[in-house]
Amino acid sequence: MAQRPAAAFGRQERQLGLTIKFDGSWQHEGRPIPRPALVKLFASVLQRAADGSYWLVTPVERGRVLVEDVPFIAVELRHHGTGPGGRIELRTNLDEWVALGPDHPLTVRPLPPPGSGNAPYITVRSGLEARLSRAVYYELVELGESHDDDGESRFGVWSSGMFFALTDA
Repeated sequence: MAQRPAAAFGRQERQLGLTIKFDGSWQHEGRPIPRPALVKLFASVLQRAADGSYWLVTPVERGRVLVEDVPFIAVELRHHGTGPGGRIELRTNLDEWVALGPDHPLTVRPLPPPGSGNAPYITVRSGLEARLSRAVYYELVELGESHDDDGESRFGVWSSGMFFALTDA
């Protein structure tokens, strides 16, 4: 079934003046949003479109959000066990826990702008990611081990039965 435009459902589209900064903070018209509960509410209706743009989507309106990198930052790590049977969980700056695994994979890719180096990212939910804070990345490195993958030795971590390399391919 083809999707109809938002207007076909009576939903209005507009610019909201919202920006999610590189550090994970949310701003409205250049000023920080002071209420964490309001930011969490906005984050609960945040979606990413196929073209890479970000939108707050409610039953009555749809508003564009500017995101400088990704909407979330992973700020805490906890782990249970080691090796293929272990599990690593990450908490975002908005208190959402996700377990590193098939539904929440870890990737390493370039930071914006080009030439800024690489960083690890985890999928939080459909189309939405968190970049690992430097402190969390260092904790992850401490849990890392070498693993032979098709004759190539890679350094990374195990979680939920999967191996995740901590270096770019």
